[in-house]
Amino acid sequence: MFINGLPISVVELKNPADDHADIWNAYNQLQTYKDEIAELFVFNEALIISDGWTARVGSLTANKERFLPWKTVSGEDDKPLLEFQLETMVRGFFKPELLLDYIRYFVLFETDNDTIIKKIAGYHQFHAVRAAVEATVKAKQAETDFPLVADNVAKYQVQATKGLDKIKPGSGKAGVVWHTQGSGKSISMVCYASKLLQQPTMNNPTIVVVTDRNDLDGQLYNTFGMAQETLKQIPQQADDRDTLRELLLNRQSGGIIFTTIQKFALLADETEHPVLSDRANIVVVSDEAHRSQYGNKSKLVEVKDENGTVKAHKYVYGYSKYMRDALPNASFIGFTGTPIAMDDKDTRGVFGEYVSIYDIQDAVDDGATVPIYYESRLAKLDINQDKIEVLNDEVEDEIGEDEETADREKIKSQWAALEKLVGAEPRIQQVAKDLVNHFTTRTATFPGKAMIVAMSREICVDLYNAIVAIKPEWHSSIQRKGRLRLL
Repeated sequence: MFINGLPISVVELKNPADDHADIWNAYNQLQTYKDEIAELFVFNEALIISDGWTARVGSLTANKERFLPWKTVSGEDDKPLLEFQLETMVRGFFKPELLLDYIRYFVLFETDNDTIIKKIAGYHQFHAVRAAVEATVKAKQAETDFPLVADNVAKYQVQATKGLDKIKPGSGKAGVVWHTQGSGKSISMVCYASKLLQQPTMNNPTIVVVTDRNDLDGQLYNTFGMAQETLKQIPQQADDRDTLRELLLNRQSGGIIFTTIQKFALLADETEHPVLSDRANIVVVSDEAHRSQYGNKSKLVEVKDENGTVKAHKYVYGYSKYMRDALPNASFIGFTGTPIAMDDKDTRGVFGEYVSIYDIQDAVDDGATVPIYYESRLAKLDINQDKIEVLNDEVEDEIGEDEETADREKIKSQWAALEKLVGAEPRIQQVAKDLVNHFTTRTATFPGKAMIVAMSREICVDLYNAIVAIKPEWHSSIQRKGRLRLL
């Protein structure tokens, strides 16, 4: 495939009538080409392999697992009923206006030690980003400020289609991109930011990427940091509340700022959050913020002196309210793998309707992830269950609210209490017995391995000892031997 004489894609086809030639023969052939005629791949954006029926697309550095189907023609809802994969690939991926958009915004590079990795978006990411940009521009603009970005609106399923139609001009609710875990949500967010920053109607927007955990903030910041060429700027990370306020107060346009939502907390002498910017072209992108994004309700708390005596009471609000007070005219969009639908925690109620849906069944159908089968064991492990659930809720609330405050000792004490209940010896014995029975029954028919995750190192050790007590032959004092290992 050439554009202005430049070979931007190489397509390797195998004879569908040959039983010994499939797409993986085509994949292996491309690896040979990369070694023998490397000049052909200097401008390469995508590799296509097909046996005439099955077709896959992948990047220049992708392994077999990252060669995935392309199932759409012009948008997420445009999936042919009869799945002729090669025809769909040609009509969808190589559609001129879509291909040029793809090359511009949906090809990224990362480094792993000294190795450069080229990543390209899947069809679900491509159409989701285009829909999200369309929704964001619409949510930011007043009704008289159209036309919008000149892309075909991507719609998916009934919910997502209705969601785009329900985005209200000027509402500030740009919607929700619901893509299941492991579907490349971080890459989608990078592509979204890159494309949104280039929209003329956004007037060089500022993008604020918000998480509710420091580790998530760091991971996402690093992902964006490796895409500086695509973003055409260097992202900035707010280390504390003062830095965040400085970054927003002094910025007239542009920029990508990373922060946790806790940094929108009030200072000690504040009763309400000051306005940091009243610009309308600020877009807040929420990544898996879950609980902390929905705290708009007030609660009455005690104000104590240094001796612990209650002096007064005051109302405090969740960080979500303070963030909206700080950025009153901003637009908000959520990227999530696990939408919440509970009282006062409805994702769509905060961000708007779904603009793209790619659930776990879609990912399994595409071969992007493996099926997950869940078996509830609660009936067998119902020891102190009521207390465990109450403490778990309390710990989650405290962590969500006080990750960056001085109340961590309270969290530690509550966590210790929860750990004590979860790690009670009768419960450990019951879990160990259930795990051994389940594993031995499964492996008698299907060979395989198992991974056990516990809430603390101490519980891991106790559970290991309990399992070894049941199955002593699984233990070995020699490293790299034995069937059971503690990491």
